[in-house]
Amino acid sequence: MKKTILAAFNQGTIPTISCANLAKTPLGADFKKLVAALQVYADRHFTPVWGTPCRLVISPDGRIPKDHWGFLFLDDADAADALGYHDLTRAGMPLSKVFVRTTVSNGEEVSVTASHELAEMLVDPGIQLGALDPKGVWYAYETADAVEREAFDVDAIAMSNFVYPSWFEAFHKPGSVKFDHLGSCKKPFEIRPGGYMPVFKNGKWSQIFGSRAMAKSFKPADHPRTSRRSSSAGTRPAKKKMSAADTGC
Repeated sequence: MKKTILAAFNQGTIPTISCANLAKTPLGADFKKLVAALQVYADRHFTPVWGTPCRLVISPDGRIPKDHWGFLFLDDADAADALGYHDLTRAGMPLSKVFVRTTVSNGEEVSVTASHELAEMLVDPGIQLGALDPKGVWYAYETADAVEREAFDVDAIAMSNFVYPSWFEAFHKPGSVKFDHLGSCKKPFEIRPGGYMPVFKNGKWSQIFGSRAMAKSFKPADHPRTSRRSSSAGTRPAKKKMSAADTGC
């Protein structure tokens, strides 16, 4: 049994997130421009909705100061079939990892994986939050999983779509408010065809999917949130490529 990691970060302050590129695989964009676009993504799109400001800085030597949150770009996944995940360090500080070669090999954009992890780390840095649907199923507070594979450009760099707080609020009528940034979802707890969500039901974690094609694209060893959420980690898993018909795009 893994030892429980207790969070050590202070949510009473705006976090500084140190970004370090330790990957040799090309990112698909200049690193400084990517970090700058992630800052715009947070400031202009994400923070006004979720109220989670942050300050992204580049670590020149790859080290993360002890009072900073961390954001690492690495070549290869250190968790099976992961494109990226957010976690807590042994010292209890939030940490996101983006696996560049794994993401590129999976036919996806590094910037989308990075913005996906940033969005989810900002909302639930301790990886502990969730919401109940009308049937009593507990949905992890993951802000990008349900709209996985949907993206929009920020300064000509692709960024992940994300859900709004209303997505987790069952009292909203369908179509009454906006449920995600791109307006794809029409009701609370709706999962797009290319999306999935980690849920806790009947005493265990599992995944639910927006389409049969999405469910089939997951390997039995995937479902990383099932095992990793209870050990303080959240993963964006690699999936088989799907056609536009599969994803509804």
